[in-house]
Amino acid sequence: GTVCDGDWTIEDAEVVCKQLRCGSAIQALNRASFGEGSGPTWLYRVHCRGDESTLWNCSHPGWGAFTCPHYFDTGVICSGKKSSNLPRAEIRKGLIQQLAYRNCHNGYLKVSVVLREVTCFSGLRLTRGDTACSGHLTVKQEETWATVCFSHIDFKTASVICHELECGQAVDILRGTHLEDRHELIWQEEFHCVGNETHLAHCPRMQHHSKTCSHDATVVCSGETLLTNGSTTCSGRVELLHGGTWGTLCDYLWDLPAANALCQLLDCGVALLIPGGQSFGKGNGSVWNGTFSCKKNGSHLRDCPVSGLGHDECPAGKDARVICSGLSEALDQLVNGTACSGRVEIRHGDTWGRLCRSHWNLQAASVLCHQLNCGYAKSIQTGDHFVDGNGPVWRDAFHCEGSESCLWDCAQMTLGNPTCSAREAATVICSGSRQIRLVNGTMRCAGRVELYHDGIWGTICDDNWDLSDANVVCKQLGCGHAIKAFVSAHYGEGSGRIWLDDVNCTGAESDLWACPSRAWGQHNCQHKEDAGVLCSEFLALRLVNGNDCAGRLEVFYNGTWGSICSNRMSQLTAITVCKHLNCGDGGEIARDFKYGRGSGPTWLDHIECTKQHNSLWQCQSDPWDPQSCDNRAEETHISCTDREKLRVIGGEDGCSGRVEIWHQGSWGTVCDDSWDMADANVVCRQLSCGSAVSALSEAAFGEGTGPIWLEKVHCKGTELSLWDCPAKPLFGKNCDHKEDAAVDCSGYNRISTPVILCIILGALLCLVLAILAGQIRSARVQQRGGSLRTGMKCLLDMAVECLGGWGDE
Repeated sequence: GTVCDGDWTIEDAEVVCKQLRCGSAIQALNRASFGEGSGPTWLYRVHCRGDESTLWNCSHPGWGAFTCPHYFDTGVICSGKKSSNLPRAEIRKGLIQQLAYRNCHNGYLKVSVVLREVTCFSGLRLTRGDTACSGHLTVKQEETWATVCFSHIDFKTASVICHELECGQAVDILRGTHLEDRHELIWQEEFHCVGNETHLAHCPRMQHHSKTCSHDATVVCSGETLLTNGSTTCSGRVELLHGGTWGTLCDYLWDLPAANALCQLLDCGVALLIPGGQSFGKGNGSVWNGTFSCKKNGSHLRDCPVSGLGHDECPAGKDARVICSGLSEALDQLVNGTACSGRVEIRHGDTWGRLCRSHWNLQAASVLCHQLNCGYAKSIQTGDHFVDGNGPVWRDAFHCEGSESCLWDCAQMTLGNPTCSAREAATVICSGSRQIRLVNGTMRCAGRVELYHDGIWGTICDDNWDLSDANVVCKQLGCGHAIKAFVSAHYGEGSGRIWLDDVNCTGAESDLWACPSRAWGQHNCQHKEDAGVLCSEFLALRLVNGNDCAGRLEVFYNGTWGSICSNRMSQLTAITVCKHLNCGDGGEIARDFKYGRGSGPTWLDHIECTKQHNSLWQCQSDPWDPQSCDNRAEETHISCTDREKLRVIGGEDGCSGRVEIWHQGSWGTVCDDSWDMADANVVCRQLSCGSAVSALSEAAFGEGTGPIWLEKVHCKGTELSLWDCPAKPLFGKNCDHKEDAAVDCSGYNRISTPVILCIILGALLCLVLAILAGQIRSARVQQRGGSLRTGMKCLLDMAVECLGGWGDE
């Protein structure tokens, strides 16, 4: 069986190499770099210190504790044995290098004829970098790591290093830390690589006679990701190195956060645009299907959760593409607007600061817009646009002709301290700053159409709005084709400007603003006429024929609801579905098919999720296919076991109080509109608290907090749970917490008022009987017998009636 790559580190690899007597670890690899294994996953989340004698002596959750897809199998590269004695007869000119390579795997340092020994070049590594593919270069000399001087390598050498470490292409060589006061072993040879060597040890080297080295070398590689077919190294089609093979990334849900994470990983600033169509051509090699789900700002692509990568075809337009702003070291950026508009900031050292606008002009602004792939400068807006911020105000003044490719190519002067206030910072609006987005849909491919123009977001009027117009929007956003063009503020009314009216696209335009329309800002509309679209790549998930958290699993794709097949589906995938639907952290696949059979397409099959996935869209699956299932018996039925929960708060016990339900990860209340005894009876029965004594309103047990989840509940009183009753989800402002509904239940262990009265009467009866018994003994039967019989009969009738009522309770 295999080892899963959860937190697989160089320390873990070191134990493996030592256990196999293969020297020390050079690299700890993951994502099935040496191909996918088979059989069980024996170990997961191994944590070694590096000094353990065997891998299973390291900390781990237990054997077979986690089932891990084999595309997460780990691997190692070890240095091999450090030296070997050679026969004296074989040490001949022309054979020395060959023998050394054979015995050391990675080449040699020197050959001693006297000792008949090859001293091996046994590894290289990059340390103290932001990623595994960048850092200070050290090589292993015998058993000691030696620092490589900045002056001892060049860009071709860096290319070989990145290739050997499977880190893509060399991006840069930087002067590292100062070594004058550091007591480290310094590598004494210069590397003179041609650039096509597979290992650094294969490069020619020259002894460096000077013992001095002022700075160490820092190498920056692109990592397992690069951009191809672009006009610069910071734009193009996304290609990934996976399993030792480069291939095009096919990502159905490729979005701006993932593109932004990639740009930062490649030291290319921020993502400006995800171009549509066939930009940057089609790859000729492998295709890797996967989805990167990047949510945290500033994250690198390799830190984002990713679905499994596998071979497949990639439909036209689904390959990942991006245009980044440029090298992050370019020392300038726009802040508080968009990628193509905002306050100008430049960096000195590690500090970002504003640029005073006193010497800022349209020529310099145009150079900056061109540098950021944002067209030309439309305006160096004054006033309050983009000015909020803090930090220093730099003294730089740029004197540009307007034809320079980079702001830093312009003549530059450092003036005296400027007297600049926060509202006097340099700003710019570039021509490429127009953007488009969809708002108020549940995902990015459906919603109200909004445009960013002249620094302001605004809407589009629905006059003449049709499917051709919507098609341009969907294509521009990489959301496939339009399913429906909505009018009359279907996705809610927007605010601010209404930018376009009477849009009349043919459907072939690349941008919505390329379509004929009225001039920007000219319209005769109100926001109740805002236009919207639904695109084919809009995805949604639901459970049907049961309730929100139990039923047959269906997905909305290409404008149609369809089923999902259950082949190879695990309980972990069912749990992921429940998380996705905000139905708790528990779920199971229902095998009784009680939720009926579907009639539409069967969209997906072979879905495999891992513990890292919180959304079904992150999981690996077969491609979209309307006939994925062989028959309807393969449709998936799921029951979420940790779905909505119910409680009552504020009463004396768990059977009276304000009604609260758990939904979408939080507790909320129920509005008292239409709240009656039938509703209260369902709540009491669901809580195992008997029947309802009263249905209370107007926050009788105090006002709750959080959302108000339901209003106008209409139970018959026979339902098994409150969410089986018809109700209206509360999204508006019809209720507030002073209208929270409540119940008082009889309870199985509680004593109601009639029962208490019967107990009192019973006690009084016993007392009366005792008195009468005494009187009977002392009285004469003949004189009082008739009256006693009458009195006893009356009391006994009372007792039977009382105790009979108690029994009913």
